Amino acid sequence: MKKVGVAILGLGVVGGGTYQILTNKREFFQRTQNVDITVECVLECNRERALALGVPEEKIMTNIAEVVCNPDVSIVIEVIGGVDAAREYVLAALNVGKTVVTSNKELFCKYSHELERVAKLHNAGLYFEASCVGGVPIIRTLLDGLQANEITSMMGIINGTTNYILTKMSEEGMSYEDALAEAQKLGYAEADPTADVEGFDAAYKLSILASLAFHTKVPFSKVFREGIAGITQEMITDAQKLGYCLKLLAIGKRTDAGIEVRVHPTLVRKEHPLASVNDSFNAVYITGDSVGEVMLYGRGAGALPTGSAIVSDIIYAATHSENRYSTFKNTAEADGDVKFPSDFMSAYCLRIRVPDKTGVLSKITALFAKNDISLVEVLQSAKEGDTAGITLITHETRELAVRNAVEKINALEFAQVQSVLRVVS
Repeated sequence: MKKVGVAILGLGVVGGGTYQILTNKREFFQRTQNVDITVECVLECNRERALALGVPEEKIMTNIAEVVCNPDVSIVIEVIGGVDAAREYVLAALNVGKTVVTSNKELFCKYSHELERVAKLHNAGLYFEASCVGGVPIIRTLLDGLQANEITSMMGIINGTTNYILTKMSEEGMSYEDALAEAQKLGYAEADPTADVEGFDAAYKLSILASLAFHTKVPFSKVFREGIAGITQEMITDAQKLGYCLKLLAIGKRTDAGIEVRVHPTLVRKEHPLASVNDSFNAVYITGDSVGEVMLYGRGAGALPTGSAIVSDIIYAATHSENRYSTFKNTAEADGDVKFPSDFMSAYCLRIRVPDKTGVLSKITALFAKNDISLVEVLQSAKEGDTAGITLITHETRELAVRNAVEKINALEFAQVQSVLRVVS
């Protein structure tokens, strides 16, 4: 039986869950995977936290040099988060030929090219299943399950915090502020929720997943990003009346014009499989040219779900003699031949405040027509004094055409566009 020693850098939520799985299921892995995995040491400044998890005192380290110089450690697990220290520690491990497993989506998104170069140089493995979508095995699916396919599109709910907030707003009528406060109270959102609610977290993950799906480097800088901080209860109510729900979607598409990568609040038709993904759950909906449509669904975060993904990488690394690296040229920037169009195609939902007078709607629809935008549906909401709200759903059209129409409408003395949301049918 193969013996494998691991070190865990950080015993926070994910590190603690990983330690729990490795220690509680050691005999199970021996029996089912023919591998004996032992935690040889942990890097943790909070000694009391480590002791509370059951880590023997002699295995608690406070210096990365003690970890990477340990001859019994062959796999280093990075779960400390952040970028600077994590990058330093991962490079230290790779430089001495130790395989690294990481859950750090920001680190991997921004520096995978550097980490992979060093890993190749020292014949070390670099695995990152837990960096995207928690316990959902999306990366293994792309690498090992869908090789027969050219992926044409992928879209998903890949941030549990925002999905929880939008679910509470949709199902319980909460305001954005109240839903965010509840998410923070339950530990779904950080004290500073910016990375989640402004779409950074989802954009990091989309950069990684799109690179794998389309076999070319998709840098974070190419991802169009909008967050949910501006979502109001009125926008959700209008969406529901029109047969949609509101989700923060990450969308990647390969088109004739290039690769689209975007993260933004999106109206999703209630019949679509992603519409039923609620609370902190995540899902990714993939379309391949051979398999058709596939959806993966599960917990997007948490100690044991994310720990499950980390342990799957540990077992994979322990049971495969050859290391796997990117299927594309992994550089800091995108290949010069790859285009990332900003004028992408989508349907749109616009909410406009106008005077409650005859002829107003015809003037607005005329502006749409001048920009080759046709309408699918129009909804008038409750009056407020002398004004009324109208909500319009368009056919698929170009992003820049909608922006131009919005600019022209806002230039009218009598109308104001209150919100613009993209739509998936």
